[in-house]
Amino acid sequence: MSESAEFRLGEAGAEIIASAYRLHVERFATLTRGARLHFERADWHAVQRDSARRLDVYGESVQEALVRLNALLGTRADDRPTWALLRTAYARRIDQRGDVELAETFFNSITRRIFHTIGVDPGVEFVSSAPAPAPQGPPESLAVTFTRHGTLGAMLEGVFRHFRFEAPWLDAPGDVARIAQALIVNVGEHRVRALVLARSVFFRGKGAYLVGQVRTDGPPLPFVLALRRPEAGVAADAVLLSEDEVSIVFSFARSYFFVEMERPRELIDFLRSIMPRKPLADLYTAIGCNKHGKTELYRSLLHHLETTHERFEIAPGQRGMVMCVFTLPGFDVVFKVIRDRFNWPKTVTHDEVRAKYRLVFRHDRAGRLVDAQEFEHLEFDRSRFSDAVLAELTSSAAESVEVRGERVVIRHLYAERRLRPLDLYLREAPSAAAHDAVIDYGQVLRDLAATNIFPGDMLLKNFGVSRHGRLIFYDYDELCPLTECRFRELPQASDDDEMRSAEPWFYVAERDIFPEEFRSFLGLRDDLMATFLAHHGELLAPEFWRRMQQRLGRGEILDIYPYRAVRRLAPHPPDAASDESATA
Repeated sequence: MSESAEFRLGEAGAEIIASAYRLHVERFATLTRGARLHFERADWHAVQRDSARRLDVYGESVQEALVRLNALLGTRADDRPTWALLRTAYARRIDQRGDVELAETFFNSITRRIFHTIGVDPGVEFVSSAPAPAPQGPPESLAVTFTRHGTLGAMLEGVFRHFRFEAPWLDAPGDVARIAQALIVNVGEHRVRALVLARSVFFRGKGAYLVGQVRTDGPPLPFVLALRRPEAGVAADAVLLSEDEVSIVFSFARSYFFVEMERPRELIDFLRSIMPRKPLADLYTAIGCNKHGKTELYRSLLHHLETTHERFEIAPGQRGMVMCVFTLPGFDVVFKVIRDRFNWPKTVTHDEVRAKYRLVFRHDRAGRLVDAQEFEHLEFDRSRFSDAVLAELTSSAAESVEVRGERVVIRHLYAERRLRPLDLYLREAPSAAAHDAVIDYGQVLRDLAATNIFPGDMLLKNFGVSRHGRLIFYDYDELCPLTECRFRELPQASDDDEMRSAEPWFYVAERDIFPEEFRSFLGLRDDLMATFLAHHGELLAPEFWRRMQQRLGRGEILDIYPYRAVRRLAPHPPDAASDESATA
C-alpha cells in the first residue's frame, strides 16, 4: 500500500473512532439532561431506568466502532503499524476537545479489545494525558459566585433565584432562614463572604445537590446544599460544611451522579479543591466517567509501584473462601482474584460470582456496597509479590494467574477501595466507636433492604469500616435481591430429639431465611449485642423483612440520605425503612 493510501486508511479509521466517541458523548449528555426533568417531575422510576441505561452506552459505542473498524481494516484490524497511524490521526482530532482525557480512554478501550493488551502498550494506546495546569480558581463557565453584600439571607435568596426548577420551591423563605442559621452555627455569621457554586446541579437517586465552597475571611470551606422533591415542590433538605461529610456524598460506595459538564477535568479540579483527599479516580467515577476512573486508578497503581519498593501482601482479615485478596501497604486498594475452586459450604460458580458483581455495578448501592473495578490482562514484576501472595495465587487461582519468568500475569481481578474488616475493627476500636459501628451495621442491613438487596452472608468479616467510620458491605458471592428471599419463623422443636439435632429437622429451601438465627452467628460480645438489639432488634424477626418486601413489591423507591439525620434542616417524618433512614 502506498504512503498516501496508508495515510488515508489511518485517517478513515481515526474518524470512525472519533465519530463513535462523539455519539457516545451525545447519548451520555441526553441521559444527563433527562436527570433534571426526572427530578422536577419526581419520576424516580425513570431515574433508575436511566441510571442503568447510562452504564450500557459506553460499551455499545465501543462495539459499534469495532464493527465499522473491522469492515474498514479487514485483515489489518490487528496490524500494529496501522494502529500507530490511527492513534496519531485520532490524537489530532481530539486535541482541542474539553474532554480529551475521556476521548483517549475511549480509544484505549477499543485497542484493548483488539489486542488483549497485557499491561500497557504505548505503541497503540494513550499512556497518560498531559497534566492539567494548576487551577487558579474555577472558571466563570464552571462556577457562579454569590457575593455577600448585606445579610446572609440576601445572598441565599440570590442562590434560590439562580437555581430554578420546573417544580416550585416549596418554602424558599423558610429554607433561606434555615440555611443561614446553619452557616451561622457552623461558620460564623460575619465570616461568610461568598458562595461559589458549580453551575451544574448534581443529580442522583431522589436528590439534587448544589456543590461548591463558602469563602470566608480564612480558608474556604466545602458547601453542599442537598435538595429533595416532595410532592408539593423542591425543598432544601441539608447543608454540609465539612470535607468528610461532602466526601461521603461522593463516596465510592454510591451510584454515579448525573451532572452536565463540558470540561470534565475542570469540574474534577473544582471538586478536588473541596475534597483534596479524594482520589482522582474516585471523582471521575462519581460523576459518571467510570471508564476513565478505572484508567486513573490503574495509572495511580503504576505510579505507586514506580515510586515505592512496596510488595503486594495478603490483605488483613480472615481468608476468603471465594477470593484471594491482596494489597499494597501504602495504596488504599485491595485486589481480588477468584479462586479456582470453592470449599464447602460455598456452592456458587465462577459465572455466578461475576454475575453478582455485575448486579452490584448496575444497582443502587445506597452508600453500602463498595464499587469494584474489573481488570483483565495485568502484568507485574514477580519481585513485587511477597512469597505468601505468590504462593496463594499460584496454588489457589492458577486459572487466573500465571508466572512467566520474572513476570506475573493476572488475567482477571477486581479492585476495590480498602476497608478495615468489621471483625478486626471491633477488636481494636475504643468502646464508643465499636458501639457506633454496631449501630451502623444494623443500618447497613436496613439500607440494603430498602434497595432490594439481602447480603446473604452477614458475618462481620464481610463488612468493612471506611476512614469516615461508615460501614460498607463488600462480599458479594451470596448477595441476592431481597424480594427473592422467603423470611420464616424458626419452627419450634416438638421433642428433645429435634432440639438436639445438629441438622435442621424441618425443610429448608434455598432462599429460606430465619432472622432469629442472625443473633447466633454474629459473634458480638455481650455489650455490643445489647447495643445492636436496642437499636435494631426488629431485624431478628421476619416481620421487618416482609414489610420491606411488600413496599418493594408495590414499586416504592425509598429514601436513603447520604448524610446524618442531624444535618437535615427541618423536621421530617422518618422513612419507614428505619427510624432514621440515613447515617454517615
